[in-house]
Formats: sequence, structure tokens, C-alpha cells
Amino acid sequence: MVDPAGCPGNGPPRPAYRIADIVRRHRKALMVTHALTLDQRRLLGAIAVCRTPALGGQLHHCPACMEVHPVYHSCRKRGCPNCQAFSQEKWIAMRAERILPIKHFHVTFTLPSELRRLAKGHPKDVYNAFFRMVGEILEELALSHYGVQLGWTAVLHTWRRDLGFHPHIHVLVTAGGLLLNGSVFAPIRDTYLFPGEVMGRLLRGKMLEVLWRLYVEAAFPELDEAAFGAMMAKLAAHKSWVVNVQPPFRDASHLLGYLGRYVHRIAISDSRLKEVTPDRVTFSTRDGKTASMPPLTFLHRFLQHVLPQGFHKVRHGGLYASTRKGGRLEQARALLEQPFGPVEVEKEKTKTSETLQGQAFQGPLCPTCDGILVPMSVRLPRLRAPPGGTNA
Repeated sequence: MVDPAGCPGNGPPRPAYRIADIVRRHRKALMVTHALTLDQRRLLGAIAVCRTPALGGQLHHCPACMEVHPVYHSCRKRGCPNCQAFSQEKWIAMRAERILPIKHFHVTFTLPSELRRLAKGHPKDVYNAFFRMVGEILEELALSHYGVQLGWTAVLHTWRRDLGFHPHIHVLVTAGGLLLNGSVFAPIRDTYLFPGEVMGRLLRGKMLEVLWRLYVEAAFPELDEAAFGAMMAKLAAHKSWVVNVQPPFRDASHLLGYLGRYVHRIAISDSRLKEVTPDRVTFSTRDGKTASMPPLTFLHRFLQHVLPQGFHKVRHGGLYASTRKGGRLEQARALLEQPFGPVEVEKEKTKTSETLQGQAFQGPLCPTCDGILVPMSVRLPRLRAPPGGTNA
């Protein structure tokens, strides 16, 4: 028997509980008791078969302990807790190639609670409008305050740590911009971008206008005129919607790493599960606290955050929307007198069990000794799930 402590991998402990096991155990009951969208049903089916014989795989061997193990394919679905680490690192690396070597503000735009039900029922309409209005606000204020075009990258985030529904957009905004004639890159002082209350009032006005337009175009057929009018009155009653502006923290690499974790993070990971029983799921939230609920409630909350297929939760605007060679982004970089190339992204101290970034690049770990498994030439065919099994 090989001593695991003496093997080179010796990686982090595997989670004691897995979301996939909860899905396999309670998926059928959930589909009977809850009305799920097609996207939600597809994700449940994908999670149920992810990294199982149903998807096929390949034999691997461990050079440390010489054992052979099957490694099954992943489903690669957005929203699956097993399939995000590599995509996250890839996204950060790609953005590091384009981000300007200057400080960036972190701005958060939040939808009020009165819009949450509408966002759940019509996510594409509401979220697309939300993204457009955020872009318009940044563009208009940049021109009126500084006469420049900024660059920004925005990411939609829909959950709280307790899996509650809380749609908001994180935006990485350059602390400076390019004059419209492209002659000068003008910096912005570190302590001020735009007033949060001003952006909040603009967000309220613009969203109310676009929601009225969508209603007239019959985008929300379940709402009659009285119900829609009552909702709009409540939304208009807020003096200013919540917009939080944080001054640049350290440098762009820190914020890029922070934002990158939101791009491919899902509502909850296996590492946050503290206890799973047939009738309760307990998971960590914040500051050492936990939440506990029945499995069907847990899965229903988890599925609230499934985005429609094909929907882009990341948008780029201003300078960062430029992809043409010799375009405004390259003009800005040249004026900053910085060579082309990636920004060195800071390696923040994150929980390895949360992201499993090491495994994404090094390869799967040996279940016996945590060594790095090496693929063999033997392929494993897909196995049809038995009747009543995990097939979608």
C-alpha cells in the first residue's frame, strides 16, 4: 500500500458532499413538484450524468502508486459545479491580454426587489435591458463629465450566499478614457468616477422607460395593465436605485482576478456543503454562518440562477468593445506608452477546494494517493443509464 503523504500530488481533500448527488437523488421529485424551464431541466440532466460512465471517458494511470483508474468526461455545461475552473482561468488569461495597464473602478448596479419576479419570468428581456442601460449610463456620464470614452467589462451576478435571488451587475471601469478625436488618453483621479446617486437615478429612469416599451410590445403577457402599473409605481417611488462605486483597489490585475471568478462561478460549489441528509441540506453562507433547508428547496433555489441558453452574462463596452486592429483600444494603449502583452494577473489567495484551479491544468487526481493521473490510450464507451437512472 502506498503512503498518500509520500506521493507528489497530495492535493486538497475532496468535498464530503456533492451537489450532483443531491440532484441524482431528488431530481425526479423536483420536476413533479416544481414547474421548471427547459434550460433548468437540461442542466439537471447534465449534472446528473457529469463525470459518470454515461458520458464515457478514458483510463488513466498514476505514476506514483501505479494504479489505474477510469476518468469520465464532464458535461461542460454552464452552471454545472464540476465544469467551471478551467473556463475561469481561460477567461482571465484572455482578458489579461486586452486590459489596459491602468487602475480600474469597481461599480455594482443592483435591480430593486420589485423587479425580481419579472426578471425570473423574462430573464432575456430584463437582463438585456439592464446591460444596455448600464452601458448608456457609463457612456453618457463619461462624455458629460470628462469628454472621453471609457472602457468597461460587465458581468451579471444573480445570487446571494444563501442562494437568494439578487440580480446585479459588476462592472470593471477604466480610471481614464480616450478623447473622441483619439489624440489624448485622459486619466481620472482615483477617488472619484461618478456619483452613485446620479447613476442610480439614471438607471431608474432608463429602466422604467424601456420596461414600458417592452410592455407595449407585449413582452409581459401575464401582467394586465393594473398589475403592471402598480409595479411601475413602486419602482418609480425609489428616489435612486442602488449603485455602489468602489475606488480603484491595488491595480487592474486584482480586480480582473476578482471579476473573473464571477464569470464562471455558479451559485454554490461542493466545498460549501456542510451536511446532506435525506431531508436537509446545510451549507455555509458568510462569516461562519450556515443555511439549512429541504433538498427540494435547495435545488429550486439553485435553479433560480440558471440563465437562458445562449445568453451572454459578460458584456464589454466603450474601449473594451473595440476588436478591430488599430482601433480605439490599441490607440489608447499606444498613448499610454505601454507595450502590448498580458497584464500579470495577481494570484489571490482563494480556497483551492472552491475553484480546483490546480486540477484544471495539471489533470485529475488519483483517488488513492492524490498523485496526478496520466491518460492512457484506452477509451471508455458511453454507457446507457438503466431505467429510472440518471438520463435526462
